[in-house]
Amino acid sequence: MKAKEYLQQLKRLDILIKQKNKEVDNLCLKSKSASNIDYSKERVQTSSSGEAPFVKLIGRIVDLEAEISQEINTFLQEKHKIINQIQELNNTDYIRLLYKRYVEYKSLEHICVEMDFSYDYIKHLHGCALKDFEDKILKSTPNNT
Repeated sequence: MKAKEYLQQLKRLDILIKQKNKEVDNLCLKSKSASNIDYSKERVQTSSSGEAPFVKLIGRIVDLEAEISQEINTFLQEKHKIINQIQELNNTDYIRLLYKRYVEYKSLEHICVEMDFSYDYIKHLHGCALKDFEDKILKSTPNNT
């Protein structure tokens, strides 16, 4: 695995968590609207076909929240691991750049302003930092290739 792909894992995990949180929010909205049924009206007898839709909805919410909790734990572990790996580099500019790019998800344009370097230099520095990360971290860790 290349350094860029490896470091982008954090953003991918973060996106997946945010999407599942949105799904939970939508299901919660549906559950609130399902609970506003007026039961005082005339009753119609129906055949029992398993759980009520409301119960299934709540079950789905609980399952999704458990998945999200597990994914947050995985995300936090990976984030901590990647931050420590970035900090193992010797060049402070590489450390700052990779942290801003892959932990804070900042664009290279934003980073060049913060680090007070030209965009072309930041692009060059980014390539060098990725190469250094790959050589010193990924190639020396057997499970990351």
